[in-house]
Amino acid sequence: MHVAFVHRRGFGQFAALAAQLAQMGNEVSLVTETIDQKIPSVRVVRHRAEPGPRADPQMARHMGAPDHHVRIGHRVAETFDAMARQGLVPDAVIGHIGWGSMMFLKDVLPHVPALGYCEFFYRSEGADIGFSPDDQPDLETRKRLRLRNIAQLLSLEAIEAGISSTEWQRSLYPADVRERISVCHEGVDTVRFRPDPTTSVTLADGRMLSGNGPPIVTFAARDLEPYRGFPQVLAAAAKVVRHRPDALFVFVGGNGVSYGVPPPGGGAWKDHLLRTLDIPPENIVFPGTVPHSVLRQLFQISSAHLYLTYPFVLSWSVLEAMACGALVIGSDTAPVREIIRSGRNGLLVPFFDTDALAEAVLGVLANPQAHFAMRAAARRTVERRFRLADCLDRQRDLIERMIGRPLARNPIAAI
Repeated sequence: MHVAFVHRRGFGQFAALAAQLAQMGNEVSLVTETIDQKIPSVRVVRHRAEPGPRADPQMARHMGAPDHHVRIGHRVAETFDAMARQGLVPDAVIGHIGWGSMMFLKDVLPHVPALGYCEFFYRSEGADIGFSPDDQPDLETRKRLRLRNIAQLLSLEAIEAGISSTEWQRSLYPADVRERISVCHEGVDTVRFRPDPTTSVTLADGRMLSGNGPPIVTFAARDLEPYRGFPQVLAAAAKVVRHRPDALFVFVGGNGVSYGVPPPGGGAWKDHLLRTLDIPPENIVFPGTVPHSVLRQLFQISSAHLYLTYPFVLSWSVLEAMACGALVIGSDTAPVREIIRSGRNGLLVPFFDTDALAEAVLGVLANPQAHFAMRAAARRTVERRFRLADCLDRQRDLIERMIGRPLARNPIAAI
């Protein structure tokens, strides 16, 4: 069986599934702009990267993103057409629909079943836009958001089925397509991400941290920015260290902007915020972006892990932290409420309430033993709902139902 994946930035959400399908004896291809990792026996076919939205003011006002998505769709279609002329016609295609990659797939391969990854449907209310009280969308923003969904709607009209990582992400899609979208997370490797209180970690600056020293409070995001609650966490940290001068806050993440906008005047949010906060430098550390193995060790030694997010895509990091038995203090927002029941497998606080966040952290640091049951429950939540092997089983079953015949399954090579 030949399964082709489509993703602009390498394997992305499909890495574990692509690796397992290849190990089970299926032919696997990846159509992409860039490659983020190598997977044995997987064919990588790169297409030319399209530059971002054009600078023309009139185009940018209305059709900047749709035009960009159409150009990407053309590149992917041309790639599949070239593959087909070489006899490389897949039995199924699985691809991310958010960037236009799947828009013209059915025009090239009309009889090949296709499954679209439905990550996030843009809305002017009920999700990230308008969540912050000082960021209410005007009419132009509302129109641009509606146009930004063109690629997804055209793709969903043509393909057989969709898949979303969480129920909340699925709920954002229109009702008439939602019934064709299944919910299945990419999965968390609970063998690799597991509790280990005896571990220690050495950061790039030579500092060694362990769970036996001063309390460590962790925060992790792709970039340290408002979408993931960095300003609120940093403000709460300033309040916590006044009462617990022994606490160390470790902020993992880059200085760019993945979502949202830069701070006033440009630069990094970290630098902008630190100019206004009185927080001793010895109580905070910014290791930047760290290897995944280091992030896992930080989760394992963490006294509390802070995860705040706008109503937006749920991060892998919060589930990996829970799998490591970390005590997660999260924002009381829809994506987080789907996985954390406050007082049972973690704690939830209002996103913008830095006093409540600081109080929650102080409570955990004051009585760690009282929260052991929550840590164990967090681990069980991931094992029951997000264990990698189970998620991969569900993903394979979904593919087989879509194509109407079984994939190759070699039990000796399976993960």
